[in-house]
Amino acid sequence: MDVKERVRGYRAELLDRLSRLVAINSVQSDTLPDAPFGAGPRDALLAALQMLDEDGFKTVNLDNYIGYAEMGEGEQLIGIIGHLDIVPARREDGWDTDPFTMTEKDGILYGRGVADDKGAVVASMIAMKVLRDMGIPLTKRIRLIMGTNEESGSKGLAYYVQKEGDVDFGFTPDGNFPGTHGEKGAVGGVYRSKQTGILDIYGGTARNVVCPKCTIKVAKNSYSAKKLGDFFNNNNLEYEIQEGEDADTITLIGKSAHASMPELGMNAISYLLVGLKEAGFQDPFVEFYCKHFGLNYDGEGLGCKLSDEYGALTLNNGVIGMKDGVIEGSIDIRFPVTMTMKQVTRAMQDYLEDDNGVVEIFRGVDPLFFPVDSPLVTCLHQAYVAVTGDTENVPMTMGGGTYAKGIGNTIAFGCAFPGKNYHIHEANEECPIDELLLQAEIYVQAVLNLLAQ
Repeated sequence: MDVKERVRGYRAELLDRLSRLVAINSVQSDTLPDAPFGAGPRDALLAALQMLDEDGFKTVNLDNYIGYAEMGEGEQLIGIIGHLDIVPARREDGWDTDPFTMTEKDGILYGRGVADDKGAVVASMIAMKVLRDMGIPLTKRIRLIMGTNEESGSKGLAYYVQKEGDVDFGFTPDGNFPGTHGEKGAVGGVYRSKQTGILDIYGGTARNVVCPKCTIKVAKNSYSAKKLGDFFNNNNLEYEIQEGEDADTITLIGKSAHASMPELGMNAISYLLVGLKEAGFQDPFVEFYCKHFGLNYDGEGLGCKLSDEYGALTLNNGVIGMKDGVIEGSIDIRFPVTMTMKQVTRAMQDYLEDDNGVVEIFRGVDPLFFPVDSPLVTCLHQAYVAVTGDTENVPMTMGGGTYAKGIGNTIAFGCAFPGKNYHIHEANEECPIDELLLQAEIYVQAVLNLLAQ
């Protein structure tokens, strides 16, 4: 029996396990005594560990921060490092189905996490079972590591590294095939302003998601409703204006996307504020926003329009809100793989403050970069080619950040296939069943190649 046939023998089990994990809303929430990232991430970890424990693998739970299942022997360790936490999902944000009920239609699965990253974790479980079924000598330990905090800080992985150390060879199935040899650096921040006549504003789901919906409340007759409507219509945007006695409430529907690829979305914050300016709304904060951000996502308004041979810097405004007369919003910057955080922040120094607002940069991480011909990248790429026959696509760099930045000797490998859009971090996240099975097959071959190193 070949690997493909063995993997497909687990099709029903893959679907059952993924359905059970998707049903758990594992968005980070308030810390509990036994749940450092909230009840949902903890429950997803416990469910996954129970599956693998019932399979007969050795399982370890590191205080509900992170857990793993292991097989094999030897001093060297091969790590498959996925995550069970998710970004927020609400039916009213454009989902055609309940995001926490895995739904199959025409061979495609829908639900939050079917691609990022619960689907890849379950495919990795199946790969572990197939490797054991094959009965080959395992001269290295193989460990499936499952985190609960990747989408909001990767503190769980840091806890793992503190307790267990790095891996000797690793991949995280949370990027793209045929492998990601570089990940952009990241800088986070906020902008604030109290110089505004806006009565209220709120929008967004997470800092690393292009804002899909934004609502603002402004004084009546402070803008031209016709010009605003024309602007929205010219950009094919859905909107609603609710007229009140003294103020109007305007809601704009944009299009979400992952913050690392803002060009795939339409930022509701940006289009709403730029549209108001075009409609004659005069406000210091709106001037501040349009000057520093506007409809651009290249960082030019903050002095950091930068690029290298592998790609350009991107900037996303994910969430905005207002409290006690102060507007605050989030900033998510992904910068080129050959640059440093110091270079980027230095470029922004003269653009962070004016009379109408301030930008504060408060955290970041430098890029990850492996030469494309390095042994780890080559080994994993060869596994992809062996299974798919695809020699046209080659390892790449990307804007998204993965667990690879937090643990040594690791790159992102899978889960996304070239040219495919799984609507990760968007409504109607999807993944074809056949591609989950193909993932598992590739992961089996990847481990076989790493065992031979």
